[in-house]
Amino acid sequence: MDKVQRMTREHGVVIFSKSTCCLSYAVSILFQDLGVIPYVCEIDHESDGKEMEKALIRMGVNSSFMFPAVFIGGLLVGSTNEVMSLHLQGSLIKLIKPYISGLKGN
Repeated sequence: MDKVQRMTREHGVVIFSKSTCCLSYAVSILFQDLGVIPYVCEIDHESDGKEMEKALIRMGVNSSFMFPAVFIGGLLVGSTNEVMSLHLQGSLIKLIKPYISGLKGN
């Protein structure tokens, strides 16, 4: 759990994913289009991926809809449905504003 918590603290926007998850890719592209380069951790490429998966569940990630698991500012946002709902409501941009790169402007 320490590794997962450390990643969420050290990076503004973190997406925990599996390399075969097309929804994780779509969420990553959404963040990039909004000016944020998310830190993407494909846990199936991590030697301790199973432990990381268990840690995510303990942190509140829904085991039925686990990936992508999105954290913003160290807090769990949820998966694709939650991210897209926030985006459609206009709330996502407020959450990611501190992490928008200077290339897209603040």
